[in-house]
Amino acid sequence: MAKAIISSGRCGFHTTVEATLIESDDGDRVRLNIQSDCQNCQRLGMELTEVDPLQEISYRRGGPRTLELASKILPHTACPVPAGIIKAIEVAGHLALPKDASITVME
Repeated sequence: MAKAIISSGRCGFHTTVEATLIESDDGDRVRLNIQSDCQNCQRLGMELTEVDPLQEISYRRGGPRTLELASKILPHTACPVPAGIIKAIEVAGHLALPKDASITVME
């Protein structure tokens, strides 16, 4: 299992993503549990419950379902939650090693 804890910034919302690999004969899938203070991210979590990890890490396989749903549900394009979800999927799917990522914004 991989876990991502995302602090979205000025809005003050926090989102926790738990991603668990499910291995099967049909190919690996990652099951997601997304909990958030943000109603929009909660809705995204209700829609995004299981994904193909290889599809999520590439624009070539039809593009990430995470970004497709986020574009329909989330009102703010700079929200870091979709990227955090994909990072958790990568780690759970054994496609990347766990390592923190960050964005620092200054004026």
